[in-house]
This record gives sequence, C-alpha cells and structure tokens, in this order.
Amino acid sequence: MDFELRSEWIPLCDLLKYCGVTETGGMAKHLIAEGLVSVDGEVELRKTCKIRAGQVVTGDGFSIQVH
Repeated sequence: MDFELRSEWIPLCDLLKYCGVTETGGMAKHLIAEGLVSVDGEVELRKTCKIRAGQVVTGDGFSIQVH
C-alpha cells in the first residue's frame, strides 16, 4: 500500500496504526518490539523511528511505500 506523508516524518508506530496494520498504537509497538517490522529491508526495533518519504516499511503480510 501507499502512504502519503503530510509532514517531514511520521513515527513508525503511528504509521502502522494509520495504515491499518494494527488496530492500536500499543499493538504496533508490540509488533515492532518483537522484531516483526523492517524499514528498507532492515529490522527496526525503535518504536518511534522517524519514517520519511522514500522509505519502505514491511512485515508479515504488509508493505507500505511512503511518499
């Protein structure tokens, strides 16, 4: 899926919530802490990692292209 960024960056946990990968921010943080989310092909464990345009966030069953 595609996500249109409306500011310079978005926290990773918020991106997962807004894109419907998880129902809540808490669930998103748990998914990240478990090492189940990658940013540009690398596992990302920082829950509030700044995601910027051009990055790709992936996990089991989802892929988000940030524009």
